Amino acid sequence: MTQHISSTLVVPEVNAIPRHVAIIMDGNGRWASKRFMPRVAGHSEGLTAVRKIVQECRRLGVEYLTVFAFSSENWRRPPEEVGFLMKLFLKSLKSEVSRLAENDISLRLIGDLNRFDSTIQEMVQFSEEKTASCKGLTFTIAANYGGRWDILQAMRQCLVANPNLKPEEVSEELLQPHLSMAYAPEPDLFIRTGGEQRVSNFLLWQLAYTELYFTDILWPDFDEAELHKAFDWFSQRERRFGRTSAQLASEPMSDAV
Repeated sequence: MTQHISSTLVVPEVNAIPRHVAIIMDGNGRWASKRFMPRVAGHSEGLTAVRKIVQECRRLGVEYLTVFAFSSENWRRPPEEVGFLMKLFLKSLKSEVSRLAENDISLRLIGDLNRFDSTIQEMVQFSEEKTASCKGLTFTIAANYGGRWDILQAMRQCLVANPNLKPEEVSEELLQPHLSMAYAPEPDLFIRTGGEQRVSNFLLWQLAYTELYFTDILWPDFDEAELHKAFDWFSQRERRFGRTSAQLASEPMSDAV
């Protein structure tokens, strides 16, 4: 597996099109409520938006797309909504995996999957194996995922792998391979729909130098045009990674922005 180095250790390559996009798909319930529909109807409509964004990212040359489908805190929601989300998750895996494979899209799941029932766990394994050889886009779904959980489980695995490790020997290089998304570079662009402006325990380690884009658009209404707006905004950002604007101006001209 390719090891991706932390942006706090090495300045990554910068391009107009983000290599890795991470999205919190917020606003499904409010979208439905505004239309006097049950909240779960918004989640179903949100799946249509996911299809559009996956396809458009693939077309634009994005290499990694990661979406927050269900957080470790979402279990606090009403039981009937959680139950519906579990059924929708399983249904979408069954219906979409062949489409993903046909479009050369690899599916990955991150999070503590042990809390899901065996049917979902088996379908996750089948979906990942079926698309493992796809190279066009890596589409990651974060389910029962939390950023703090990710860091803690990485530290535990790191200690198991290095049982004689001394506190002063702990480093990013040792920890990074055990993070859930060690297979991917850090996100270049984070998008949150629905008007909230927080990261909600999503990819806390990985978002260290990610550009954060917030929009009031509710997730079911987030389409290809809205994605292009986010990318246009991203292309205008000055990504310094701790350096000054003057340093960037003195660098040789390249395709970076």
